[in-house]
Amino acid sequence: MRSVLDNITVIELTQALAGPYCTMMLGDLGADVIKIERPPKGDQSRGWGPPFLAGESAYFLSTNRNKRGMTLNLKEPAAREIMHRLIERADVFVTNLPRQSSRRANGADWETLHALNPRLVY
Repeated sequence: MRSVLDNITVIELTQALAGPYCTMMLGDLGADVIKIERPPKGDQSRGWGPPFLAGESAYFLSTNRNKRGMTLNLKEPAAREIMHRLIERADVFVTNLPRQSSRRANGADWETLHALNPRLVY
C-alpha cells in the first residue's frame, strides 16, 4: 500500500523531544528517515527511563520507529562528507541544533546544505 510520503527521504540531525517526534510522524507517513547521531552515546533520550527495553529507553524506541540510523562524528571532515552525500539525494533535512554556530561547525547550516541541494526543504 502506498503512503503519502513514499519516495521522500528525510535526513534527521535531532535529539530529545520535538525533532525526533516530528520525524517519527514523517516516517509513519512513509518517508525514509535517516537519523544521524553523535558518538559515543547518541541521542540523549536513549537513557531516559525507566522503562527500558533491551537497554534502550521506551521513549527513544517509540519516537525513532520507522527510521534508519547512523553515528557520525560531524567534527571530522570525512563524517561531514558522508552527511553531505546523503543531503545531495535527500528531500528534507530536520535539525534541532539550537545555535547557528553549532549548525555551521557541523556542516549542517542552511547555506552549506542549500548549496549542495537547492531543492532541499530545511
